[in-house]
Amino acid sequence: MLLSEAWENYQSDKRIEGYSSLTLKMYGFQCNLLKQYFDDSRMDDITTEDLKLYLGEAAEYLKPSSLGHRVRFIKSLFKWTHEEGFILKNPAAKLKEPKLGKRIPKFLSEHEIEHLREGCHTSMEKALFEFFYSTGCRIGEVAKLNQDDINFIGNSVIVHGKGDKEREVYFNVRCAIWLKRYLDERDDDEPCLFVTVRKPKRRMSVDSLRYIVKRISKRAGINKTIHPHQLRHSYATHMIDNGAPLEVIQSLLGHEKSETTRIYAHLSGKLRYDFYNKYF
Repeated sequence: MLLSEAWENYQSDKRIEGYSSLTLKMYGFQCNLLKQYFDDSRMDDITTEDLKLYLGEAAEYLKPSSLGHRVRFIKSLFKWTHEEGFILKNPAAKLKEPKLGKRIPKFLSEHEIEHLREGCHTSMEKALFEFFYSTGCRIGEVAKLNQDDINFIGNSVIVHGKGDKEREVYFNVRCAIWLKRYLDERDDDEPCLFVTVRKPKRRMSVDSLRYIVKRISKRAGINKTIHPHQLRHSYATHMIDNGAPLEVIQSLLGHEKSETTRIYAHLSGKLRYDFYNKYF
């Protein structure tokens, strides 16, 4: 089986398993690089040494996190090909991902959050900003939401996270007020929660949502690049600062592993300071 044939079958299976279109798009990019290097070879002609040579060359210019993503794709593709019986031996079985240093998520102070609020000029911007900050949702989760998903009685919404897993998140009163105002001002029939400003109105893409947050941050005069994921980090950090249990934050953020959430506990300088004053 050729690499190109394996990819077509692999992505069909993974789509059925619930892999997101974004994940498959990124994996498709990795597969194209693999095909360029190996010239669309037969899968059973590629050895472990060939893959190590390919990854070794990539390691000279890729960050460890990017190299790790490449390794994960290769292991996933060859594992699937082997399990489906297209190759007798899996050459990627013993490949290892590079070790990563602990990365501290960048978050915003409550002072900076207030500056961003002042940078919101329209009801749409206010609703969008408050929704990101008060729910801690990922940008892809927000992009998929419809108006009907919003429960204003309980100030909650069901979002579809990674692997299309559902979870319930909540938003505060300030967010509810601006969401209602924004939706009441809309003059379109689009079912989506956030629509483009220009007509014809369409669902906001991930890029559009990212652009609006960046535009708000420029107006706010904050001397750093702000992106939606920083609002998610800020949400988690501020909840830790206010004494929220890690398991609750893990559930609200949709983290599968507790270790992913635990980094916010290490990150919270205020929490450490409060414990120091309490016990020393």
